[in-house]
Amino acid sequence: MNDSDNNTTTTETAEKPPVSDNSDVPSNSAAATAQQHKQERKEARRWWIKLFVQPMLLLACGAIVIVALGVAQRFGFISAGGGGGGHSHAAGGGEDVRYICPMMCTPPQSEPGRCPVCAMELVPATSGGGNSDSRSVQIDPVARRVANIRTVAVQSMPMKRTIRAIGELNYDEGTLKTISAYVDGRLDRLYADYTGVVVKKGDHLALVYSPKLYSGQVELLLAKKAREESRNSTLARVAQSNRDLYQSSRQRLIEQGMTEAQIDAMEGAGEANSRMHLCAPISGTVIEKFAVEGQYVKEGQAIYKLADLSTVWLMLELFPEDAATIRYGQKVEATVQSLPGRQFTGRVAFIDPNVDPKTRTVGVRVVIPNEDGLLRVGDYAKATIQVPLGGSGDQQGGVYDQELAGKWISPRHPHVVESSQGNCPICGVELVPAAEFGFAAAPTTGGEALVVPRDAVLMAGNNSVLYVETEPGRFEIRRVVLGPNCGEQIVILSGVEKGEQVATRGNFLIDSQMQLAGNPSLIDPTKAEPKMDGAMTEEMIAALSKLSPEDRALAESQRICPVTKMPLGSMGAPPKVDVNGQTIFICCKGCESSLLDDPQTYLTNLNSGNNSHEADPEIAAALAKLSPADRAIAERQRICPVADFPLGSMGTPKKVDVNGTPVFICCDGCRASLLEEPDKYLAKLAAGGSEDSSDSSPMDLPPIGSPQILEPQSGLPPIESPQAIMEGATEGERVVPVAELPMEVVR
Repeated sequence: MNDSDNNTTTTETAEKPPVSDNSDVPSNSAAATAQQHKQERKEARRWWIKLFVQPMLLLACGAIVIVALGVAQRFGFISAGGGGGGHSHAAGGGEDVRYICPMMCTPPQSEPGRCPVCAMELVPATSGGGNSDSRSVQIDPVARRVANIRTVAVQSMPMKRTIRAIGELNYDEGTLKTISAYVDGRLDRLYADYTGVVVKKGDHLALVYSPKLYSGQVELLLAKKAREESRNSTLARVAQSNRDLYQSSRQRLIEQGMTEAQIDAMEGAGEANSRMHLCAPISGTVIEKFAVEGQYVKEGQAIYKLADLSTVWLMLELFPEDAATIRYGQKVEATVQSLPGRQFTGRVAFIDPNVDPKTRTVGVRVVIPNEDGLLRVGDYAKATIQVPLGGSGDQQGGVYDQELAGKWISPRHPHVVESSQGNCPICGVELVPAAEFGFAAAPTTGGEALVVPRDAVLMAGNNSVLYVETEPGRFEIRRVVLGPNCGEQIVILSGVEKGEQVATRGNFLIDSQMQLAGNPSLIDPTKAEPKMDGAMTEEMIAALSKLSPEDRALAESQRICPVTKMPLGSMGAPPKVDVNGQTIFICCKGCESSLLDDPQTYLTNLNSGNNSHEADPEIAAALAKLSPADRAIAERQRICPVADFPLGSMGTPKKVDVNGTPVFICCDGCRASLLEEPDKYLAKLAAGGSEDSSDSSPMDLPPIGSPQILEPQSGLPPIESPQAIMEGATEGERVVPVAELPMEVVR
């Protein structure tokens, strides 16, 4: 037997229990085997339970949790969130929520997801709520969080509009000088013999040989000698003649180019010289040389061209709307390419009154001091102009400039500023106060403008709207008039008030909700015009009281601004604009350009907002015969205080002065009643002024009696009732008694 067999035998022997001699050994072995099989079956069942039952229990628990969440969401214990998972229901309402695209690319969907057109996440559409109206929409908090709607307050702050432009440096044309030959001659020598040489006033530029100049000098010396010899002469006439001859000879030399110093030196030497030094009349730089040494020149021929570079011009091209906001003398800051980081300051000297027909720009000239000579002609420069903005988006009142406060400025050279009155040293024109050009003597406290972030404004064509949160979750559409952009802010000329909350994010979603509800939106904001109830606030009354009586009557008759549809007086005293001979009032100066650009549209809008009784063409024609002031009073009064008829329904209304108050009546038949009891009818007008005359029906009007024929005051015989009427043409006319006519008297 080998070793493996021995080992196996040994192991089996060791594992077997010791054999006893008892007779119950076989029974014990069977019991142990049965116990072992039972244990194996138990382990098998446990394994199957782990394999199937445990996952089933976990799945059941998950299903229970999902069902519980659904029930809680169904009964409003929790709110539906997220952008697209699961169905959501209106809290407490049990209605299915519709999902819409914020860009309105597709119709509302019943399931969440993404828009198939623009791939934006669909958001729940709000039901509108009970607090929304035709001008607003209610956004519930859940939809607001999903759409990420954010608001900011409208701010009022001093704003400056920055105008940037690029221009080119050029010579100051007022300092250019051309040096010409005064007499015929030859250029014996040129001291300034190249272009660019810098000269000072009085420096020698050239030496000119001229026989004509020599003859003039000899004539002067002879005249001087004759004058001296005639001093002791007894004939005064001869002495005076010699003096006149001397003066004329001296003046002739001056006109031929000699200076006073040169003439005095020649007289002192007592000898004529055929050569003369040509001197520089100003300090500057030779920018052009037209002759060479030894050249013969004629009288008037140009030799040099000088330029004083102590000042240079910066030529800018601005858009017309930018050029309209700047003024003469306004400060301009510029940087040039050759000197990066160095800033130069100048002032506006000229604004071209014409628009270039090719570039559609306006030329603006800026004068920049260049005492150190760093600026070079032809270099490009970037200019920045800060324009203060007022409450109307434009320059209001004076602009404070510390350098010009209380100073005097030259009307032609804005860089000439003095502390006292005097004359301009360059042109000799009298200096004027800087206040005449719109510069304030002290810092102004006003000039604040309403601004909102640019993201808050929705624009489409000529329409600009904001969404104002008037109540928590309630967003109202506002049609606004925009001013200039100031960085990330934009000026609002009208439409909102300071402190109101406007939507800056999610406003496209709000606009889509307005479209779904059929309310005014960015596409058609004309429905968002404010409703006029006829009531005027104290601020509006105070603003209109600043107008003249005639203007106030016209403004009260017009009531609204034709551009913004805002009540006149809601933004201060309304400005007056003449449109094709018709006086129109607007809420602010910011509406003037829009009104003048398209007057027909806005006048049509204005006419559509007039009183309802003007819809009758007969009434409108009757009121049109009145003067503008009287028509405004009649339109405001609307009804006759005696007969309660609409003014204009019986022809042109009659004006009656009652205790200094103009009152209109429908006809002359009401004059006597009005004058007999003026207090009664004036009180009636005051009580019915706020009521609409259209509320009264014909059944409520007093009965109309037969008209009375009043005798005229001029003593003419009274007019009798007609007895007969002539019918037919001239040839076949016949007389018909009045009693035979088919007429019925209505009482």
